[in-house]
Amino acid sequence: MADRTVENSSEEVPEIPEMLENVLLFALDEAKEKMEEGAELVPFTTLVVKENLFIESHPGDSSEECYNLAQHTVEGARGADAYAFCYDGYVETDDGTKDVIIAEGGVPGAEDGYAVGYLYTVDDEGGYAFEEEAAYIGEAPNFMVKLKSGVDYGEDEIDEKYLTEVDEDPSTGIDADGE
Repeated sequence: MADRTVENSSEEVPEIPEMLENVLLFALDEAKEKMEEGAELVPFTTLVVKENLFIESHPGDSSEECYNLAQHTVEGARGADAYAFCYDGYVETDDGTKDVIIAEGGVPGAEDGYAVGYLYTVDDEGGYAFEEEAAYIGEAPNFMVKLKSGVDYGEDEIDEKYLTEVDEDPSTGIDADGE
């Protein structure tokens, strides 16, 4: 997903809501773990709904397709309180181009989202060395700009949206246990 652009016109790191910061760091840690295990990092989203965290992969033939799939998933996330969209990319720095795992995210109703990332290098044997601290990259689009927070939805409404979808695949009528 190297051809996404996140702008950083500020030297200051803004105040990121705690729940959003937690989901962004969780997504980065998940991505880092996958890469260290040698697995391909397929772009994915994490959604916080009540006390649950949902992860969905967004494989595509182009970065635009992955982005559009992630945006569609998050925009339909009724009752979610925060999200992160995570992918492998790069940033332009004063020292040149650097590889980075990026997590973009937002909260319902906020105009802008935020992007953070772990810079990394790859050695001659294909091993990864990640920075210990996540770096603020810049503002990002917020896929939840038009949504209300999870507390603005009723419990039944949220349960119906997420627990029903998890329990049963509507196209087959088969639940998560295969029955």
